[in-house]
Amino acid sequence: MHRELEVMDVLNEFYDVVSDPFRYGQKIKTEGNKKVIGFFCSYTPEEIILAAGAHPMRMFGTKGDITMADAHLQSYCCSLVRGALEDALTGRLAFLDGTVFPHTCDSIQRLSDVWRLNTDFSFFWDVVLPVKLDTASARDYLVEVLKRFTRDLEKGLRVDITTGKLRHAIKTYNIIRESLGTLYTMRAQNPHNVSGSDIHAIVKASMLMDRDYLARILPGTIEALKTRDREASPRRKKRIVLAGSICDHPDVYRVLDDAGGVVVGDDLCTGARYFDGKIDMHDDLIVALARRYMARPICPAKHMSLTARGENLVRIVRESKADGVIFLLLKFCDPHSFDYPYMKAYLDREGIPSMLLEIEDQLPSEGQLLTRFETFMHMI
Repeated sequence: MHRELEVMDVLNEFYDVVSDPFRYGQKIKTEGNKKVIGFFCSYTPEEIILAAGAHPMRMFGTKGDITMADAHLQSYCCSLVRGALEDALTGRLAFLDGTVFPHTCDSIQRLSDVWRLNTDFSFFWDVVLPVKLDTASARDYLVEVLKRFTRDLEKGLRVDITTGKLRHAIKTYNIIRESLGTLYTMRAQNPHNVSGSDIHAIVKASMLMDRDYLARILPGTIEALKTRDREASPRRKKRIVLAGSICDHPDVYRVLDDAGGVVVGDDLCTGARYFDGKIDMHDDLIVALARRYMARPICPAKHMSLTARGENLVRIVRESKADGVIFLLLKFCDPHSFDYPYMKAYLDREGIPSMLLEIEDQLPSEGQLLTRFETFMHMI
């Protein structure tokens, strides 16, 4: 019990950050005296933002009512896009100094236009990354995009991004990504010892917290979790992989646990896709950055091969010894919706059970969610 209390003390800081990201963003701006740059996509080159002395902070969208944003966006835009614009228009993002928009889906691209015309943040950047990532010309193009982004940040923030600063930023992100990878390996091996809610809090906080501070405390947090000795559930829980875009709903893990399941891996842009891939610091640093963003597991908005996404999901299932996959898809997320039939067919051919759950900013009622999860657990 004493050891468990010590671990919870370590984790409480992560839970505090994710419970109120806006308060944390304001704290970074005032107490840390840093420019805060918001972003929406795991393809955002955060290393360059950090090298510019700014704080990269991921936007997740409001959990409250959406009223002002609907005057600017169609109702069929996803809740992430509508919720983020709502946060901006209502002043909840007043601490931001600027925002980065990698062009991924149509809705994010339209949000970029609406954001630029209806907000008064100091800085604004469109980062148009290549869609096809399987050619040498795509790598060359990506290198040029990253170089231009570096110049734009230097001009917009009035700073010099030196090789030393970029090297430090890359080293910091390598530590963070390696630690998160270790955390995922621990979960796959002993899922009862590291709860899904804890994983969610740590990974989400990693997109919000001061990165230098995070790189210092995260390895120690992982070591503390290794010493945890929780008693496993008397019943064998079904091992589940989550797949989709974002999962900003910690209740998913708790309800799934109540239904007799446990998450042992994921293919999410707020999960493994976010931190997968280490950057080789022996190469030209911008080229090394481009190589990592091309080699990491892709989302439906990028192309590597006709089978890359299906093969990656099957690999995750096999390596984590999962019993099934739950697709968590944001309603009106076109890339993932178009991708789902192919992904499901790929799993079906491999004999891997799956279920689809469409979500928005609010989850279905707990009773409805529990029933659906229990049904899937019985099925597999």
